Amino acid sequence: MTIANNMIVALDIGTSKVVCLVGEITPGGDIEIVGFSSQPSQGLKRGVVVNIESTVAAIQRAVEEAELMAGCKIHSVTVGIAGSHIGSMNSHGIVAVRDREVNDYDLERVIDAARAVAIPADQKILHILPQEYLIDNQEGIREPLGMSGVRLEAKVHLVTGSINSIQNIEKCIRRCGLEVDAVVLEQLASSEAVLTDDEKDLGVCMVDIGGGTTDIAIYTHGAIRHTAVIPIAGDQVTNDIAMALRTPSVNAEQLKIKYACALAQLTQADEVIKVPSVGDRPARDLSRQALAEVVEPRYEELFNLVQAELRRSGFEDLVAGGIVLTGGTSKMEGAVELAEEIFHMPVRLSRPRGVRGMEELLSNPIYATAIGLLHYAREAEGAVESDPLAARTPEELDAGRGMEFPALFGRMKAWLQGNF
Repeated sequence: MTIANNMIVALDIGTSKVVCLVGEITPGGDIEIVGFSSQPSQGLKRGVVVNIESTVAAIQRAVEEAELMAGCKIHSVTVGIAGSHIGSMNSHGIVAVRDREVNDYDLERVIDAARAVAIPADQKILHILPQEYLIDNQEGIREPLGMSGVRLEAKVHLVTGSINSIQNIEKCIRRCGLEVDAVVLEQLASSEAVLTDDEKDLGVCMVDIGGGTTDIAIYTHGAIRHTAVIPIAGDQVTNDIAMALRTPSVNAEQLKIKYACALAQLTQADEVIKVPSVGDRPARDLSRQALAEVVEPRYEELFNLVQAELRRSGFEDLVAGGIVLTGGTSKMEGAVELAEEIFHMPVRLSRPRGVRGMEELLSNPIYATAIGLLHYAREAEGAVESDPLAARTPEELDAGRGMEFPALFGRMKAWLQGNF
C-alpha cells in the first residue's frame, strides 16, 4: 500500500516535532523499523496547523531523512491528529438480523445505524470504534459474526474532528507529494503502543502529555470508552519557566529538559543551576528547587484537569489498572510521584513497544504516537487484505464508490427483503 506491500509509514506531526517512521512487516507479522527521522516543528499550536509553510518544510525534512535511511521512496503515510477540536461520544444502533444468523452485511448495517447521529456541520467522523455487540439482549459479545439471533445491537465510540483541521494536515502532506492512507486520533495510536491487553480489560486511563496537547483515552473491558484532549502540555511548562525566570524560551526549554522536576520535595535546596538572562545580562545562579516550584503548579493543574475529565466520563471507579503516562512531557522527574499523590491510584510511565530495530533510540515516551501509528497501519493493511470494504472511509461506504453495479443492486435488493 505504502511503498511495497510489506512497508508502512507513520507520520506524527506534533506541536514540537515531526517524526517519520518507516516499518517493514516481517513474515511473522512483526514490525521492523528500517527508517527514522525526527525534526523540530514550529508550524503547529496545540495540535492544530497554524503555519502551513513551516509544517510542510518540517514534514519534507523528516520524510527525506527517513527515505534516505530506509533506502526507499515514500508515497503515502498514516498520520496522527490531535487538538481541542476533537470530539467524542458513545452511540448505539439496532437492526434486525436478516437470516437469523449475523453476517458481514448485518454488521455493516448496525454500524451504519450507530453512526447516524447529529454532529456539527463543521465536524466529520474520524473513527467508529465498536465497544461491544448485543444479540437478543445477550451482552458482552466481541465477535458476533455467525451467531444466531433476531436482533443485533452495537455500542460504539465515535470520534469526530474539525473538517478544516483535518484538511489542513492533509494539505501539508500532499504539498510534500505524499498521499494520506489514514488519519488516526493520536491517543488511539499511543494506546496501541503503550497499553497491554490486561490493562485494557481491567480498566485503564492513558494520558499522553505532548508538547501542545494532553490526550486522554479510557479503556474498560477491552474497549475504548472515552477520549478527550486537554490543551495544556509541555509548551505551557516551558512558557512558565521563561516568564518566571525571565529567560528566553529556547533556554527555558533546555532548563526544563535538563534540570526541571515536577515535585519540589524531590530536589535539594543546595543544587544550583545557571539560568541565562535576556539580552546582554549575565547568567544567574538559581537553586534547582526554585525551578521545581515553578514547574510543579503547572503539572498539578494538568493532573487535576485529567482527574476532572476522568470523573466527568463516569469511569473513575472502573480504571483498576490505574493511570499510564506517556509522551515527551511525562518523562520529567517527579511526574509519576505527583500523579500518584493526585489520582490516589497506581501510575506508571510507559515506553512504546511492539517493534524491532532501533530499540535503544525508540524506547522513549516521545515516540509512543509514531510507533502506535505503525501498529495502526499494520492492522489496517491486514484488514484490507482480508476484507476490501474494511479500509474504506464512511463516506466511501455511503457513496458505494468502488462497488460494481450488480453487487450494489444485489445489496439493495437484500436490504429491501430484510426490512419489508
